[in-house]
Amino acid sequence: MKKLSLSHVKPATGSPVQSAFHRRIIDESRRHFFAHGFRNVTMDDLAHEMAMSKKTLYACFPSKTALVEAVILEKFRNVDADLSRITSTSPSDCLAALRRLLECVQGHMEEIRPPFLRDIRRETPDLFAVVEGRRRDLIQRHFGKVFLEGRRAGLIRRDIPPKLAIEILLGAVQAVMNPSKMEELGLTPKSGFTAIMRVVLEGLTTERARSSRPR
Repeated sequence: MKKLSLSHVKPATGSPVQSAFHRRIIDESRRHFFAHGFRNVTMDDLAHEMAMSKKTLYACFPSKTALVEAVILEKFRNVDADLSRITSTSPSDCLAALRRLLECVQGHMEEIRPPFLRDIRRETPDLFAVVEGRRRDLIQRHFGKVFLEGRRAGLIRRDIPPKLAIEILLGAVQAVMNPSKMEELGLTPKSGFTAIMRVVLEGLTTERARSSRPR
């Protein structure tokens, strides 16, 4: 298979061709990094997999860390866009919105395997801090919005302020959704977040909300 060289990459920054080229690299790299971790995937592996020269790959992303950062940021942009669609189209149905938010997060976490989080925490702690910060922001904005609407509708307990509910959720995520704790508990990112949300929501929802939940 013929490898791509630098002559195939147009230099105009932000051009559709270059954007598509960068997106292809990010999408292909994401599959490998999320499945196999940071340490077990090399730039040589990726260049070979995408049938391009390593020189071309490094021209787009100067290091593996830079590429992983681009992968992480793109992932969070996708999650944010999907969660925004849910909270903007289900403002009056708190329980449906919460179910859809949970399903959305579960779907996005399906592809992230424990080795990825373990490796970036060990090898690139700055990037792990980015993951934690972006995760906190998404939970605060999207789940916080639905908690507030649910409280107004009588589906979320009024004796627990929405800000406190979010802090409880964030605290549970922070405590459990880290590589060492997930390994200790035998969890994946998906199963860990799902369990946290179920426990937290059981404590936050009113009797009216629980009785209206589909069986």
